[in-house]
Amino acid sequence: MKPQATILYIEDDKASQILIQRVLTHAGYHVLIADRALDGIDLAHKHRPDLILTDINLPDMSGREITVRLRSDPRLASVPIVAITSYSHTFERDKTFAAGVSGYITKPVDVSSLLKKIEEYLHGTQDKVNEDALTNAQQAYKYELVERLEANVRALEVSNRNLRRLDQIKEDFIQLTAHELRTPLTTVYGYSRLIQTSGPVRKLMEENEEAAACLGGLIDSIERLNVVISEIITVSRIASGRLDLKLGPTNLADVMDRALKGYAQVIAQRSLVVSFEPADWPPPFYADMALLELALSNILGNAIKYTPDGGTIKLRARVKDGRAHLSMQDSGIGIDPEDQKHIFERFYTAGDTQLHSTSKTAFRGGGLGLGLAICRGVVEAHGGKIWVESKGCDEKTMPGSIFHIELPLQTSMPITPPPRSSF
Repeated sequence: MKPQATILYIEDDKASQILIQRVLTHAGYHVLIADRALDGIDLAHKHRPDLILTDINLPDMSGREITVRLRSDPRLASVPIVAITSYSHTFERDKTFAAGVSGYITKPVDVSSLLKKIEEYLHGTQDKVNEDALTNAQQAYKYELVERLEANVRALEVSNRNLRRLDQIKEDFIQLTAHELRTPLTTVYGYSRLIQTSGPVRKLMEENEEAAACLGGLIDSIERLNVVISEIITVSRIASGRLDLKLGPTNLADVMDRALKGYAQVIAQRSLVVSFEPADWPPPFYADMALLELALSNILGNAIKYTPDGGTIKLRARVKDGRAHLSMQDSGIGIDPEDQKHIFERFYTAGDTQLHSTSKTAFRGGGLGLGLAICRGVVEAHGGKIWVESKGCDEKTMPGSIFHIELPLQTSMPITPPPRSSF
């Protein structure tokens, strides 16, 4: 026996775990415990134990399936695997040996003889099994695996149908809720516009700072709520494949310029330096101008949000092989590699949402996590692609991020519209 031999015990019963762990630990072994088969497999691959003990009846996989899986790994092929189970029937024992175990111990475990058996297994001892019985057990075990696989597939199909149904219910609820909110908001938004153009109200705001602050805050909140609801409706249309493109001549430089003007006040307030040369951008092509402006505005807003005051944002574009390549590089905090995999998903927000401010343009401001999801949906609906590059997230070194967009340049009105997004 190796000094301080490591033994992995895969068991979901807490009482059995405690008993075996205490006995083995007291005897000087290093014991690893796993409650589930998958956790046990991961521990086995990570630590390469000298001996593996496993129950047969586990919640996710059986002990026999664990054995087959571990035996397929050359690093664990010779490691003794011993079943500790309440199954005492000879046929169950034979099927377990057919899976490749080295030994078989029935519960309740005889603690007085357990350590001796453990030492024997560590030295290479294997329990004997009748060859004829093993042949029959192997066939029976194959049938058992197929039945279990079939049951799992059927269960997954049912779960998948249920998830799809729930997903559809969720999409319908989101869209209906957004439309229900839009109805009264349209009235409120219209009156807020009238307030802004009303002579008496404007005079009151000029003469009374408190009234100006109250009305200004009210109008800003109404406009932001309108934007949020519009985002929800747009992302819902993208998700359901109902985003219809209104194609027409589109100048990307003009689209980007309008997006910049929308953030002009914020850019000035936060002393951000934006580099943009319209002359370098591609010639007009057919696209949905309004949706592309929404997408570019969202990416620009994201760059503003994660770039500290006084930072830089560089907007570039070039044409190659009939495709426009746009890039937006910022000098912000950057994006963790793990977040880069998910930032284009709906409702995903990088970092701790509790630390976000309520402003969508303040440094590290908050949001619903829909902006980049809308960008992806719009870009893919045009037959393009979007991705991000970043060395990571660091508020001290500010590695920044680069968002890339590629769009096919339709120089004439296409006969058929671009494929809808698979968003």
